[in-house]
Formats: sequence, C-alpha cells, structure tokens
Amino acid sequence: MQNSKDKKTVPAGGSGGIIKKKVLIVFAHPEPTSLTRTMVSTSIEKFEQLGYEVMLSDLYGMKWKAVYDEHDFPQRVNGDRLSFIHESGNAYATQTQTTDVLAEQQKLLAADAVIFQFPLWWYSMPAILKGWIERVYAFGFAYGYKNGTNQFRFGEGILKGKRALVSVYAGGPQADYSPRGINGPIEQLLFPLTHGALFYPGMEVLPTHVIYSSTFIKPEQVEDEKRVWEKRLEDLFTDAPIAYRAQNGGDYPDRHVLAADVDPHKTGLLAHIAD
Repeated sequence: MQNSKDKKTVPAGGSGGIIKKKVLIVFAHPEPTSLTRTMVSTSIEKFEQLGYEVMLSDLYGMKWKAVYDEHDFPQRVNGDRLSFIHESGNAYATQTQTTDVLAEQQKLLAADAVIFQFPLWWYSMPAILKGWIERVYAFGFAYGYKNGTNQFRFGEGILKGKRALVSVYAGGPQADYSPRGINGPIEQLLFPLTHGALFYPGMEVLPTHVIYSSTFIKPEQVEDEKRVWEKRLEDLFTDAPIAYRAQNGGDYPDRHVLAADVDPHKTGLLAHIAD
C-alpha cells in the first residue's frame, strides 16, 4: 500500500489519475440529534469539500456486536476451552473471521487516517467502541504482528504510516480536566486508547480534540465548535503528532522498560512521551 505521505490530495471537484486520501470515521452515539452526530456530519462535509474519500463506521447504526465471545470464531481450534489469542490468531490466519470484523479491518488498511468521535462516558469511550477495538484488533493483525511476538508494536505495526485523531465530547467543564482538575487531564484519561490502541499498531496519534461542557452547549457555540473542528481536519496530515516514544527507537532496550538514562525523573504515563 502506498504511504499516505506520498499521496496527492484531490481538490474539491478534482479528477484524473490523482489518488484521493481516504479517511475512516468511527463513531459511537445512538441519538441522531446528538452533538456527536452533528460533529460527525461536519467531518463528512469537510472531508468531501477537501476531496477526500470518506468511509464510515456508525457503530450504533450498524448494530455492532460489542461483546467479544466464542461467536467470533466460527471454526474453533479448541472447542473445550476458549483462548482468545489462539482462536483470534487462527481465524485471522485461516481467513475464517466473521464478515463484520473483516470489513472493518479492510477499512483500516485502506485508510490514510482514522477519526474517532464519541462522548466521554465514565472517563472512557462507550462500550460499543471498546468492543469494536477488541473484535477488530485480531492477533496477527493489530498485535502479534508479523511473527507472533511483541517485536512490532508502539510505533510499528500493521497501521504504521496512518494518522489517528480522537474527537471526544465531555459533559464536564474544562477546569475539571485541567492539570490539577478533579477528573484528570484528558490525554491521560484516554492514554489506553491513544497510546494503547492507536499508537500500539503504528499509527501517528494527533493531540485529542475535546469539546467541554458538551451537555449544556448552546446552538451558537456549536457553530463556533464546528469551525474549530474544521480547522483541525484541514491540518490532519500536517499537524505534529503526540511524541510517543517508539518501542524500537532505543529508549526501551528490552522492549519493556525505559532505559535508566531516558528522562530518569519521569515516571507514569508521561514518561512515555518525549519532550
């Protein structure tokens, strides 16, 4: 697959042999009049204006199966005991995955960038989106890539060269998510998603886009937020990503723990982001 950085953008109304950028939007909200769905429509309109090809995964609209269980493996290796790693790896390797999972994997492989749009529910993503990750991220695809080990992860992997941008809608005020706010900084709350699920298989992850106090937002504020979001989308392929440390870049000699001389006074989540 051609790297997204080598592709040329088709201007609105353009044609010819120029390859369009492809963007996948994965979103989760059941209410058509919600702020999430409003901002998804803004994304679609902006990308079409830019001449990009848009793919959609409306998880509620698709009635996505969120529970990861034995039904994900039509042809079991072991019918007595369910091992998700073994069954997932076998289904991926033998091309016996369920059709819904296969379709989402193909979208990810085709995309130059992936946009995730969802409300913040109990400090995380909706369960249906978590279920999308659990089911689509098969062993051999998103983890255990190439050789069944942890060699190709955190900066390397099947999705290397693609970009990811998370757009989240938080009910609380911005102060609650400030560096000393009671909820904690949004980038730390979403670290399992941005670092753990997006950077892990190789994507470059942009700083999270947040709309705070979304529950009480006024119509005129929505229009302002649309304009801000459109600017983020215009800069999707040029903005600098979060400087997560690559596993194989030298900072993790054993692929597990930061070297003693790498920011020795840093611990916790922030230690894995370079200054």
